[in-house]
Amino acid sequence: MSEGFRQAGYRVIGAIEIDPSAVNVYQRNHPHVLIWQDDIKSVTATSILDKLKLRKGELDLLGGCPPCQGFSTLRTKNGKRFISDERNDLIYEFQRLVLDLQPKHVMLENVPRLLNDHRLHNFTQSLENVGYQLKAAVLNVAHYGVPQRRRRTVVVASRMGEPSLAGKDTFCRTVRQAIGSLGPAGSSGDPLHDLPEKRSAIVRERIQQIPKNGGGRASLPQYLRLECHRKMNGFNDVYGRMAWDEPAPTITTGCFNPSKGRFLHPDENRSITIREAALLQSFPPSYDFPVSLGKVKLSKLIGNALPPAFISLHAQALTRS
Repeated sequence: MSEGFRQAGYRVIGAIEIDPSAVNVYQRNHPHVLIWQDDIKSVTATSILDKLKLRKGELDLLGGCPPCQGFSTLRTKNGKRFISDERNDLIYEFQRLVLDLQPKHVMLENVPRLLNDHRLHNFTQSLENVGYQLKAAVLNVAHYGVPQRRRRTVVVASRMGEPSLAGKDTFCRTVRQAIGSLGPAGSSGDPLHDLPEKRSAIVRERIQQIPKNGGGRASLPQYLRLECHRKMNGFNDVYGRMAWDEPAPTITTGCFNPSKGRFLHPDENRSITIREAALLQSFPPSYDFPVSLGKVKLSKLIGNALPPAFISLHAQALTRS
């Protein structure tokens, strides 16, 4: 979100993040931003205003991405079961800061399921009660400059008038446009693109047998199919290849692992690299992700991130409203 705001012309001055690895990456790329490495529950509006030398109502934009795992369709089995997850209530901590800071504009993002959750209704009602106008929608980032299919709930609010969301692009960026010009993985000179991949012999054979440019595991001979896939036909993207001239599937925290989704390179017999995952999330090519964190932590940070290009367009629209 911060990178998207920066690209939209905002000067980002403060951030709250509890995860040390995320703070590490954030500080490398936003060195001039004051960051509270803390639980948001412990951060007060008074401390924010004091440290940033602001008065209540002076902040132009407050953005928030409360943790979304508790709302995910996978975790709730597409809404068929109720999940009690304390992270779901962190939207109220963001609400608290909005009410106490009184920014001119507000942006909130989360998974699609939040749109019909009672917590969002409570959030919007509390902001309307103090004079904000709001707009909320579930949008696919592929329609907003991101080479990836990913649906998100976006809520914008303003004290300055009716807020706006960006209009859809007339075309979608593709995997080829995002990563097609990269050098060979392993010898490119970019440490993030050159992280080695270790696979067993049977996994390497399985990958080699997947048809190029969008093929899937349905084409595998029986002896290479996993036992669990013989018994059920769900999760068809597992061991699938991306297609060059389509947007990528949703980049998740398991994006380096072919058993977690359609994360095989369109042509090469490997998973996408961490740099490719970052580019498919629309991070700039120079964005600094330290390889010392390892693939698991890096893919978690990238998979959980909000695509900057998506946020940049909506932040620009909100500025103009």
